[in-house]
Amino acid sequence: MENSPPRNKKKLILVSLGSLLLVAVAAAGVTWLMKCPCDRIPGTYLVGEEVEVPVSDWSFANSEPLCQIEVGNLLPHSVNLNCMAVDGELFLSCAGCDGKHWSTIALENQQGRIRIGTKVYPVSLQRVTDPEILDAAWKGRADKLGREPQPRADGWWSFRLESI
Repeated sequence: MENSPPRNKKKLILVSLGSLLLVAVAAAGVTWLMKCPCDRIPGTYLVGEEVEVPVSDWSFANSEPLCQIEVGNLLPHSVNLNCMAVDGELFLSCAGCDGKHWSTIALENQQGRIRIGTKVYPVSLQRVTDPEILDAAWKGRADKLGREPQPRADGWWSFRLESI
């Protein structure tokens, strides 16, 4: 019995290929957990230098093209969003936000974390409904993006973030 039957070799090959596939999927999962949100793919925990000193002036956020917001508890959900500082206050914007996963969580639990550049800040999120503040945030978005302000779009939401 020096030669094993061909069936055992096939089984060994299938088990080996399955193991390699499992390792590849696990590695991709860890990468996703640690690197995303990526473009339009949501992520979970935001990694970066944790800043625990409260922020009173968020103007530095305008130097970053996008921010990442993390909401939720047990398994957080994080996404890329436009963020803008207006008179030192920080706002996130969202088109067609009603019913999106992250905004639904943010309405239920106002605690979150925001990554700006490589730093992560604990924040509270409050949806803005005052038309004057929404217009100021909309203008701040246009200013940051270097666009001419247009009338604020229907279905456009904004959240004001406060450092905690």
